[in-house]
Amino acid sequence: MVSVAIMGVGYWGPNLVRNLIENSLCSSVTVCDLEPEKLRKLLRRYPGVSVTSNPGEVFSSPTIDAIMIATPPKTHYELARETLLRGKHVFVEKPFTLSSKDAENLISLARERQRVLMVGHTFEYSPPVRKIKEIIEAGDLGDILYISSTRVNLGLHQKDSSVIWDLAPHDLSMLFYWLQESPTEVLATGKDFVQPGIPDVAFIHLRFGSGAIAHVQVSWLAPSKLRRTTIVGSAKMLVYDDTENIEQVKIFDKGVNYRDPDTFGEYHLSYRAGDIVSPRLETYEPLQAEVTDFLESVIYNRQPRANGESGLQVVRTLEAVERSLSNSGHIEVLATAESVV
Repeated sequence: MVSVAIMGVGYWGPNLVRNLIENSLCSSVTVCDLEPEKLRKLLRRYPGVSVTSNPGEVFSSPTIDAIMIATPPKTHYELARETLLRGKHVFVEKPFTLSSKDAENLISLARERQRVLMVGHTFEYSPPVRKIKEIIEAGDLGDILYISSTRVNLGLHQKDSSVIWDLAPHDLSMLFYWLQESPTEVLATGKDFVQPGIPDVAFIHLRFGSGAIAHVQVSWLAPSKLRRTTIVGSAKMLVYDDTENIEQVKIFDKGVNYRDPDTFGEYHLSYRAGDIVSPRLETYEPLQAEVTDFLESVIYNRQPRANGESGLQVVRTLEAVERSLSNSGHIEVLATAESVV
């Protein structure tokens, strides 16, 4: 069993606490936050956890095996680095780091210290996303032509992070998980409508070496919540709607075929509209599966699904998005398009 500490219990941290308490692989939970009121509130709900407002106590504790970091993104690198230097395993919520250099340093340090390094790409553990992965790998959709994803809502505006770093990691991590490749080209446009200097709307275009293209729209400025992804293949099409309570994934046996004309002026297109199938999905909490993967990786000394390399690929792409955004939508060419590890 693993003794775990959680750094930060603001918006997302309490969810990690709950899942650790409910997990049989976790022996004890320690919570650290600089705000005593947050700790008092947490204790009222979970009286069995240990709490402290001193990070040094967590780092120096000989009984804590691993630390899960759910603090503001700007603190991720230093906290994760200190965790690894103290010989503990580490889980870092998305975004992994705010620069690819920092991500690379953490990966090297984890390898050197032989510690588990995991990134909080929770959607990679969700039943619909995993089912879509199976469908793509089985070849049911044919060759992937393009993917279009929309993740918008009214809020939550942040003062120290743009919508790109807040929402886009979800969609990028899913894209890379499904396609098993990272983009060769990135182009982005967006705007800071509410807070100067902090984009709250962005349209991200990606091109992959396989020939597939993708479009990701993220926004804090929309009238309603929408989390919808369309995947178009050469054989079939798929729609994933995360806001649906049932039938989150639907496969459409639809398509269009083009035949080269035999004579001048001949033009042949045939359209297909077949069945719509909603595959059965497993029912479990993605965060619980993610926490279990981390704990099992620590116990069995193996790589988690969402490892440091996975986090690095997302950070590299986010950096390219920012460069394109600041350069009036200029196409950013990524030096290498490495496969997802």
